[in-house]
Parts: sequence; structure tokens; C-alpha cells
Amino acid sequence: MLDKRVVVEFKEEEDERGENDPSRSSFNVSTVKEPFCSQYRCGSLLGSGGFGSVFSGQRLSDGLQVAIKEICSDRVQQWAILPGETSPVPMEIALLQRLSEVGGHVGVVRMLDWFHVEGRGFLLVLERPPHSQDLFDFITERGAQPERLALRFFRQVVEALRFVHAHSIVHRDIKDENIVVDTRTLDVKIIDFGSGAQLKETSYTEFEGTRVYSPPEWILSQSYEAVPLTVWSLGVLLFDIVCGDIPFERDQEIVQATPIFTRRVSKECQSLIRWCLSFRPEDRPSLEDILSHPWMLGGQEEEEEEEECSLSSQSL
Repeated sequence: MLDKRVVVEFKEEEDERGENDPSRSSFNVSTVKEPFCSQYRCGSLLGSGGFGSVFSGQRLSDGLQVAIKEICSDRVQQWAILPGETSPVPMEIALLQRLSEVGGHVGVVRMLDWFHVEGRGFLLVLERPPHSQDLFDFITERGAQPERLALRFFRQVVEALRFVHAHSIVHRDIKDENIVVDTRTLDVKIIDFGSGAQLKETSYTEFEGTRVYSPPEWILSQSYEAVPLTVWSLGVLLFDIVCGDIPFERDQEIVQATPIFTRRVSKECQSLIRWCLSFRPEDRPSLEDILSHPWMLGGQEEEEEEEECSLSSQSL
């Protein structure tokens, strides 16, 4: 079972906020705990993919609605050893635990607990935001989104990824299906770290993400680096949001790295997309560069002005 990929040993990461910070996650890291069936009820199937199936669920102690992801052991590509554990767990569990232990982020799905169940593999208990819909379905139902809303979604994703990278994790499968939208608040969260890995400065030579979101260097040489990969996928994502579909379907189109805009998109937005989709990895922006791009800053100023006008009208 463990011969597919290297088993990585995770070391404890010191919490920047201190051990007694009340905002720390209540993630259960005890090796002795009540069995899954006595704490949660598993419901209907919500969806399935290459790494497992996701079901609706409920925490019995308080009725909290959760999502339960089932991962079959024979489909796990990367394993990790957690502090205090003797048996390896899927890398996804190790990555989500690390993010939970440092307090989490509003734009990243939170893992509440995990279990190893004989005969079923691993069960991940995840938060399940109410009124949520993945961005793929959101765009399928509503079509291409106006740039102001696209910017709202996009900024949240980029800021969440900055947090993820700051804690030495790379997602490696950023796409519309892995982003959920709260249809009431229009807040978004990144989900599914099944393709994730520890962030490193050297190249990766394995990829379990989605090919139509992968960059030219992977198509041509089966090698890539974390940040250029992430930024390329962000360019594909932003194009998808403002045009209603992804820019590339075939390998030849990816290698050409020339998106053709099928809808009316502002020059500023086009320039950001083209920058993210630069053929050479070294020509692509960093996440900080993206956040300081004129299209991003212009939209932020408009949002701030609208908030000020709203507050003024409320006071009047």
C-alpha cells in the first residue's frame, strides 16, 4: 500500500499566535477518540472524484452540518507521518491539519476531524458552508460573470493561496470545481487538497491536478515549480470566470499560451490574465504582484467607495 509515493514525515509547526490563542482550531489530534459512527451521521453522496467521494453529514453532539470525504487507501498517491502517530495518513490529512493548527483561513475549507476506518479507508470531516455551490456550477448556471464579481472571487482566492503558501503548502489543483461560493454572501473557499504537497523551491516532477489547468512546462517537460504552476492556474481560472469557459482544451493550445477572449473583457483584466498565462514561468507574476495589479487595485477602490457610501446613507 505504501509503495506508490514517498512517505513524508511532518514536524510540528509552531503557531505564530501562541498556544493559548483562543482563535486556534479545536482540531482533534488525540490518538484516542470515540469512533466515527458514535460522533457523526453520514448522509447522501454530494460528489465524487479521482481521490474519493464526499457525503453530507451531521455532527451528533450539536447537529452541525458537515461534509465527509471518504478516501480509499489504495487510491492514495502520497502519504505522511504526523507527529504522535505511528501509521502514515494521506497527505491531504497532514496538509489540512497543518492549516487547522495555525488557526485556519476564512478562504480555506477547515478540517474538523479525521478517522481511519477498517474497510473504508480514511474519513475526513470538513466544514460545510451553508448555501454553498461550487464555482463550476455557479458559472454553468449564470454564465460569464461581470468583472466586479470576478474580482471579488479572484481576490479571495489569491489571498487564501498566500496563506496556504505561507505555511509551506501548495494546492496544485486550483480550478472552478475546487472553489465553493456562499451564494448569499458571495464569499468563497478553496476545497480539496487531494493533489496538494509540501511547498518547496525546487521543481516537482509529479502532477495529480487537472491537465487543462496545467502549464506549458508540465506538458513539454513534465516538470514545474509551485508558484508558477499556481499562477498559471489562476490565469485559467480568471479567464473562466469572465468568459464563462476555460481558455485551453488541448495540449497544443496550452503550449501556445495565447488565450482568445470570447467576450468583452476590459484591457486591464486581459493584461492580468495574459501575464498569469505567460509561456515562460519566470515571466509570470507572484501572488503579491497579482494583488497589486491595476485591475485588482481599481476594483478594490470601487468597492471601498461603495462601502463608504453605504455607511453614509445608513447614518443619514
